[in-house]
Amino acid sequence: MSMVRYAVVGAGWISQEAFMPGVQQSANSTISAIVSGSKESANRLAEFYDIPHVVAYEDFDDFLAGDEVDAVYLALPNSRHADYAIRAAKAGKHVLVEKPLAISEAECRAMIAAAQENNVHLVTAYRLHNEPGTLDVLARIAAGEIGDPRIFASAFSFVQKEGNHRLSAKYWGGPLQDIGIYCLNAMRHVFGVEPEEVTAVASDGGGNPLFAEVPETVAVTLRFPGGRIGQFLVSFGASDQDFYMVSGTKGSFMLDPGFRFEMATELEHRVGLVRTRKTYPRTDQFAGMADYLSHCILTGRSPRLTGDEGLADVVILRAIERAAATGKAQTIPKLPDTIQPEMEMKRELPATERRLVL
Repeated sequence: MSMVRYAVVGAGWISQEAFMPGVQQSANSTISAIVSGSKESANRLAEFYDIPHVVAYEDFDDFLAGDEVDAVYLALPNSRHADYAIRAAKAGKHVLVEKPLAISEAECRAMIAAAQENNVHLVTAYRLHNEPGTLDVLARIAAGEIGDPRIFASAFSFVQKEGNHRLSAKYWGGPLQDIGIYCLNAMRHVFGVEPEEVTAVASDGGGNPLFAEVPETVAVTLRFPGGRIGQFLVSFGASDQDFYMVSGTKGSFMLDPGFRFEMATELEHRVGLVRTRKTYPRTDQFAGMADYLSHCILTGRSPRLTGDEGLADVVILRAIERAAATGKAQTIPKLPDTIQPEMEMKRELPATERRLVL
């Protein structure tokens, strides 16, 4: 096998805008199937990308029983991740799941167990773990460039459109799960340890009916070992923001933008009054993510970050929700030691403008 064949399960916006065009930029990955509830849209996408198979959701298991795909990319609503991931793992297919991994600790653990029992990889789609700027900053923090990192602050926001499934409670929607997870994941790796306690506040946008089921805005404070503090603010009701800052005993780093995939990452390094700036190459982050997982599959090695990485974020997200609902600080359950992304995961593949968004 020289190419890993992916089935795209859920051909919505993120698949059309990012994953499907990204895979075309990788030399070791291809898409061999689209699994969708919309046959018309799936057929148009299949024709555009020369994908041989279009599969209905009800035919998912029968299709996986054949030898047409090696891995699945799940871009379904959050509440459907576990079901499809477990079925794919039982069919012997590797699984790449859009974040968050699932909607509960129990579902995450069931997915991890299914992957282990069937000897397949389970990976959350943390594309930034392969992005040059993100990895460079983590390496420079680890090397002591800003001293001991003491505080982390971040904001990520955009105005969500009416009718989006991310506004639905039954899908475990909301800004915390959709974009707050980026802030949380970055914070965990900046400090290199797991948080101990969380407080949080959520807002419904002043009674805005758009946020009848999920918060408009969530503000979070996390306490880490050694007295370190991290904060982030995420919103579906405020104009675009996308940055994080980490300040240590000798200086600070600011990434702005820090999370989005449509533009290059930019870094400002501050030491006293001296500021230096660096713009990293704009890469196709989804191509890099697929390329890395495919490399692991083809070489028989385990991805550095597996299902446990997604589990950690879900456990903390649920603690954040409890803190916001009760108004009381919540102790975060003990988690396995943090595993850091490493430079060998870096991928620099060119971005493409060739895509079909229906």
